[in-house]
Amino acid sequence: GGAVLRRLREARDDLLSSGFWAASAGAVRAPLSGSAEPPVRCVCYGLGRFSGCPAARYQLAFLLLLLEELGVPPGRCSLFDPAFSAQEAAVLGQLGLRLLPENEEGKHSVGGSATLFYMVHCGKALYNNLLWRNWAKGELSKMVIVGNSFRGIEERLLSRTLERDYSYIAKVLKGTEEVALPAHPRYLDTFNDTSVHWFPLQKLKELSPEVWDFVEEPTYQECEDLEIIRKEDGAE
Repeated sequence: GGAVLRRLREARDDLLSSGFWAASAGAVRAPLSGSAEPPVRCVCYGLGRFSGCPAARYQLAFLLLLLEELGVPPGRCSLFDPAFSAQEAAVLGQLGLRLLPENEEGKHSVGGSATLFYMVHCGKALYNNLLWRNWAKGELSKMVIVGNSFRGIEERLLSRTLERDYSYIAKVLKGTEEVALPAHPRYLDTFNDTSVHWFPLQKLKELSPEVWDFVEEPTYQECEDLEIIRKEDGAE
């Protein structure tokens, strides 16, 4: 664990000395200068094997800087990735972070608390499930998501595929504010296509009433490239 923690500190120093963190801080603070409440807790999905993967290590170092910046105590940040090893779970514990007890498939309720979701390079179904679970104006307006650009998802998918497979992403687009993290030559693969998203209450109120009527749980029957590890699959 000691070697992993040392490499994590090096990644943190790197993010600071390269200027990437300073350049990203504006995007990270953007929701707060808008209407979003400061998050009081954080949920992180899909971080990956940070003991061996440099990109995952940089993403974890960025998360720790993010918690500091926003004043969220490590003990109020919960993580889940079925890939975590016992050693990685122990390292996260040493950092004061918590592990979620089970695979929620992204279906985590904000439960009325302003929550930051840190989901860098997660599958589209995970974002869609998260939106479904919190499908109400009051709940969505309490969420900030750091993850794959929703605009990018919209641009890359045929609109009929987006509406069929990821209907909650499709429906929330017009109620979303999004600021991209800056491009940096050293972290192109680590944070490419990553944006900070939030859902101002005023924008959500402007969506048509029927947007809120359909609240069926997503199933992904026709989805060929489902980038999500389901509960019943276990850690494949």
